[in-house]
Amino acid sequence: MIPKLVRPRRLADQRGWFCETYNVQALAEIGIADVFVQDNHSFSQHAGTLRGIHCQAPPHAQAKLVRCSAGAVFDVAVDLRRRSPTFGRWVGARLTAEGGEQLFVPVGFGHGFVTLTDAAEVQYKCSALYAPASEAGVIWNDPAMAIDWPLPTGGPVLSDKDAVLPRLDAFPEIFPFDGNPLAPLEN
Repeated sequence: MIPKLVRPRRLADQRGWFCETYNVQALAEIGIADVFVQDNHSFSQHAGTLRGIHCQAPPHAQAKLVRCSAGAVFDVAVDLRRRSPTFGRWVGARLTAEGGEQLFVPVGFGHGFVTLTDAAEVQYKCSALYAPASEAGVIWNDPAMAIDWPLPTGGPVLSDKDAVLPRLDAFPEIFPFDGNPLAPLEN
């Protein structure tokens, strides 16, 4: 499985709009069969706040379905399957509250985002419960990944933890390669 950009349908009228942000049948029709067991919601006060690149190691590995519910973010998925021919490569998408786009990040991929607006909120479903002992990740600015983050002039706002994550070359072989290399996101 590889990351997918999902665009739920919005029904609009004079009152505003309505949208199903999660529909197990609609997701299954596009190949996403993960069962989600936990919802997370983050708020970032300032544009340029960078969170990631995070994942959880097996047996608590998580697939994520990510959306921006206020403001806008640039969301990234990085291939962390060491035997994949696309190991260390990434895809990214702008997710906005206005557009309602979602990024599906499967198991085997790291996830991170940078806020493009002040007061940005990100909500995401996870296929496994949070397990602190299984936390893993890679440093956001590793030149081996060369992620083209849209950052403010002063650089990102980071947590102490995200500032010291290891480089990609130190990431252990914990995720199997399923035969599906990373591909560009379909628009």
